[in-house]
Amino acid sequence: MESKKTVIIYRDQLIPYSETFIPAQVENFLSYQGFYVGSSGFPIAKSMLPQDRTIILGDLASPGGFWKTAYKLTGFIHPRWLKCLQDLSPQLIHAHFGLDGFLALPLAKKLKVPLIVTFHGYYATTEIIINQSQSLITQTRNFVKNRGQFFRELYFRNRDRLFQEGNYFIAVSEFIRSQLIEKGCPPEKIQVNYIGVDVDKFTPNPLVKREPIVLFVGRLIEKKGCEYLIEAIAQVQKTIPNIELVVIGDGILRSSLENLANNLLSNYRFLGVKPQETVQEWMNKAFLLGAPSVTTATGESEGLPIVILEAQAMGLPVISSIHAGIPEAIVHEETGFLTQEKDGESLAKYILTLFENVELREKFSTLGRRRIETEFNLKLNAAKLEEIYDNIGT
Repeated sequence: MESKKTVIIYRDQLIPYSETFIPAQVENFLSYQGFYVGSSGFPIAKSMLPQDRTIILGDLASPGGFWKTAYKLTGFIHPRWLKCLQDLSPQLIHAHFGLDGFLALPLAKKLKVPLIVTFHGYYATTEIIINQSQSLITQTRNFVKNRGQFFRELYFRNRDRLFQEGNYFIAVSEFIRSQLIEKGCPPEKIQVNYIGVDVDKFTPNPLVKREPIVLFVGRLIEKKGCEYLIEAIAQVQKTIPNIELVVIGDGILRSSLENLANNLLSNYRFLGVKPQETVQEWMNKAFLLGAPSVTTATGESEGLPIVILEAQAMGLPVISSIHAGIPEAIVHEETGFLTQEKDGESLAKYILTLFENVELREKFSTLGRRRIETEFNLKLNAAKLEEIYDNIGT
């Protein structure tokens, strides 16, 4: 049996709970084996990633904070970390998200391998104003006071360099590809490759009865648009009081959204972050998923939310918005409903329509699942990504 080739999967912080799609993709490779590499790690990553294939700078170098900062600011690679990566003899590095792609450039150069970067949402859609003449003292102050903003600005200062020096870029939707081209990325370097979902894992249990539950799954941040779903459910509950909103996820807007729900709704639950198995259970018994994504004040938008694909694979109809790559996954009035952004009235109307029309729900369920099987099948799309690796690595 031919041994698998090695690819480094770079995510500077390995990995938030919302990024299970990364290992899901990697663990479905047939001819490549992925090693997860970053400068630091979240505690939750221990249960999400194979630890024998996870190599974190902060675990190898002491003091970890110093060496992580040194790498990200200067590109200096700690010898022990470098040796571990050289021993892998990788074919290439595949980074997720724009900033991580820039941060991986020194590794790619030192290892003398190609760099591929997948763009999902923020770094492809947001534009911020950068003061290029900012003094070193001001930049240092920003680094100390607001490190997150400092590194976001670091990306935008070096975006053109990444587009020039990176070998290839993956867009998670046609919308993201168009945004990258608009931002100056050479079109010939970009290919769309949907991540997709495991249709064998995400499959409905016909023995579970659907209940009057509208489900929301996602981070509680501006671009997810949860407030508009709460407002829509408030309208729906005037007609059908027993419809319940169940919110799974967490984020900086949680307290304000809970206050809004408390003021407007008679029947709701905020469950916080839940494991994937629990999310699937809720997808199996809800009668629809609400995903009313919006463009933020800074222009940030989604790429293509994986939860929409997962729900359709589970036979769960989705009501979402005409936003980013979502219309690539949902065909309006054929596999689900789409509204304009921030349109609570249309959301409410479609929720009532689906609640009252069992035949339409069954149609959306069947056709939605079929579309995921053909266009957003994780195994098929992982195989396409491996073909891209082969073409870049040769």
